[in-house]
Amino acid sequence: MKKTLAFIFAGALIGASAGVLQAKLPPTPAKTDAEKKAEADKAAATKAKDASDLERATQKAVANYKRNMANKATK
Repeated sequence: MKKTLAFIFAGALIGASAGVLQAKLPPTPAKTDAEKKAEADKAAATKAKDASDLERATQKAVANYKRNMANKATK
């Protein structure tokens, strides 16, 4: 009998807490035009930096490859 009551009580607690756990958060406030522009500028700057880093890495890899191939040709 005590086990049955304990299971019923546990089920009631789980059922009650499920409603609380599924509560929705309030919506985020809308962004202003200035915030949108700043975010777009930051994304563009990041994209430009990534492109620059990729170009530099590509040039370094090509130079390394050419140097290694020249060393193999002389051996």
